Amino acid sequence: MANQNDSFIDEVTEDLRRDRLFRLFRRYGWIVLLAILGIVLGAAWREYSRSQHETRAEVWGDAILSAEQAQDRVAALSAVDPQGGAGRKALSEMLAAGFEAEAGLDQKAAERLKAAADAVKDDPVLRDLALLKAVMAAGPAMDAAERDRILSELSKAGAPFELLALEQKAVALIGAGRKEDAIMLIGQIQQKDGLSEPLRRRLSEMMITLGAEPERAEGPGPQSMPAPTAN
Repeated sequence: MANQNDSFIDEVTEDLRRDRLFRLFRRYGWIVLLAILGIVLGAAWREYSRSQHETRAEVWGDAILSAEQAQDRVAALSAVDPQGGAGRKALSEMLAAGFEAEAGLDQKAAERLKAAADAVKDDPVLRDLALLKAVMAAGPAMDAAERDRILSELSKAGAPFELLALEQKAVALIGAGRKEDAIMLIGQIQQKDGLSEPLRRRLSEMMITLGAEPERAEGPGPQSMPAPTAN
């Protein structure tokens, strides 16, 4: 008899539990369904967006390759549709400037690069790369004050192209005939972390060209004094 009572109580409890769950589902089930639907739609949208991004990148890449084979490569590269991306437009302008520099149009290349940098102010890597290339393209023809201003900004600690900008400062000092300042700056650069092997080699070659032994780079540390400007 006790077993029958226990079984009856268990059945009633189970029925009550099912009834309670059913009422909860009727009241809140739509929230669960909406959450599931949101997850499914979100995943589908992310996949669609990724596919669209890859497609646009492929189309843009094919257009760049085609433009580089055109008779007027500068005009063709400038006309490439960036597919709505300011970064892509800046990259195509940098490529166009490279061909202008190859043709001896250094000043035009520099102006194009500065314009490209101005168009991607919110992207520090692309902006700094375009400005650095502008300095390199213009060379000694760039106004000394403008060059020093640009290189001072690009060579700040932690900047994306800090070491390359410092190298260009040294090149400018050499061009200005300031041999000792150039040797001192090269020495400071050589003590910095993160030097690539090509950059290390170029710095050593500059030291030798200046008549100093490469080991003379063991001078004041990079924080001991500010790098000289080329003015």
